[in-house]
Amino acid sequence: MNKINKNFFCSSGMGVVLLAAMPFMSFAQKPNWQNLDLKADSTFGISTEKAYNELLKGKKSVPVIVAVLDGGVEAVHEDLKPIVWVNKKEKAGNGKDDDKNGYIDDIHGWNFIGSSKGSVNYETLELTRLVRRDNAKFANADATSVKANELPAFEAYQKNKAELDQELAEAKTGYERFGGIKNAIDAVVKKIGKENPTREDFQAFKPENDMETNIQRIMLAQLKNSSFDDFYKTQIVPGYDHYKNQVEYNLNVDYDPRGIVGDDPNNSKERFYGNNDIAGPDARHGSHVAGIIGAVRNNDLGIKGVADNVVIMGVRCTPNGDERDKDVANAIRYAADNGAKVINMSFGKGFSWDKAIVDEAVKYAVAKDVLLVHAAGNDNKDLEVENNFPNPDYIGGGKASSWITVGASSWTNDGKIKANFSNYGKTKVDVFAPGVDINSSVPGSKYEKLSGTSMASPVVAGLAGLIRSYYPKLTAVQVKDIIMKSVVKVGQSVEVKTETDTKTIPFADLCVTGGIVNAYDALKLAAEYKK
Repeated sequence: MNKINKNFFCSSGMGVVLLAAMPFMSFAQKPNWQNLDLKADSTFGISTEKAYNELLKGKKSVPVIVAVLDGGVEAVHEDLKPIVWVNKKEKAGNGKDDDKNGYIDDIHGWNFIGSSKGSVNYETLELTRLVRRDNAKFANADATSVKANELPAFEAYQKNKAELDQELAEAKTGYERFGGIKNAIDAVVKKIGKENPTREDFQAFKPENDMETNIQRIMLAQLKNSSFDDFYKTQIVPGYDHYKNQVEYNLNVDYDPRGIVGDDPNNSKERFYGNNDIAGPDARHGSHVAGIIGAVRNNDLGIKGVADNVVIMGVRCTPNGDERDKDVANAIRYAADNGAKVINMSFGKGFSWDKAIVDEAVKYAVAKDVLLVHAAGNDNKDLEVENNFPNPDYIGGGKASSWITVGASSWTNDGKIKANFSNYGKTKVDVFAPGVDINSSVPGSKYEKLSGTSMASPVVAGLAGLIRSYYPKLTAVQVKDIIMKSVVKVGQSVEVKTETDTKTIPFADLCVTGGIVNAYDALKLAAEYKK
């Protein structure tokens, strides 16, 4: 979901960001900047191009399967089609489970949020589902009527209900305000008589009331550095849609689309459900992620992925809303069982329904030598004190050994290198990677710049795939160690805004390594590991 600039007309908070993706307006001039080199290009990328030019020429590699657990991947995209995974054990379209893995016609992957009736698009948040679950028991209860052994659950319900009510109230306010300004802009644009009016058109417009005067003022300010089409489509429409979706779907306890899947959502052990549509109704986010990882580098089309010999397996488990733990666990297991050596997870949430089932799947993947890469999240929060699920910390103790959590960085080597939206955590986030204004593939064989830890995570997943393709004998744990040890350290301090103030802290305190991943240094270190 878009990061919305609300400062010119309202002050309410953003609330939850869907799918961990936050496209926003910025001014990078180099579309491939995430792959560039700080010294050679004055851009704090990960030195991918330098690695190809100086380290990888003439070297052999093997294909590596990278699973994209997301909202959908467009398998026919011009820059992705050659690298989409094909299950050679399955015969397309015959309606049979040829490879006997429990999933019929899973040619390019699997969709755990669909069925023969269709696929889930919008979903509630986990917070909404928790409140809905507990309403039946506690909606009319109070502390005096609840049994002693149920008091902790009742108190948790009260806390969750209060948070949901607050978020819903904020969403309704945002919906009203965005709707108001959108309608007002639409009315003025209709009077101007142009679909894409210029700043000069708004300057020449003669307001007839206070509302039109205010719109003219706003547009003259906004169009100094942007076209109307860019501003309207990247700020106003996404803002309106964001709050509309929150009110009607994400925060609505009466909305439940799960029936279309046909499973028992309360049975976390259920494995075999879904369909083979890896794109689903909205493949924008997952296609963008897939392109960052491995879009074809030598076809003179679109973009260049980080890795040049990976195969993208699409596993759909994330709707426009919060993913369910059951689906995440099954998606991880599916990827591990079908040969994925790297799993990218560009999603997250603040609550968990059944963390234990996800922990079991993570342990399963770790045992099968899979490296799991996860986005840190886009709420500008310290994960030392805030929850973000899924995570590598097991219930009861222990931690996944082949898991990397990724924060998002910008291209400038200064106090603003931390993306202003990125979560952080001295022990909870492992590394940072480029995640601002990243150009990549979107449906319709098109390309778009998006920002978020959702974009930073696939940069690291692509790097992991690159290392494993050229050094296939390295284990997932070794690849993680290489990526962590080869970061470029960031020496300066950065500004971090909180709800109450702005503080300056060393970048070294933002993550375990204190640095940005680097492909050139990682591949040099991988060569030493091989020796």
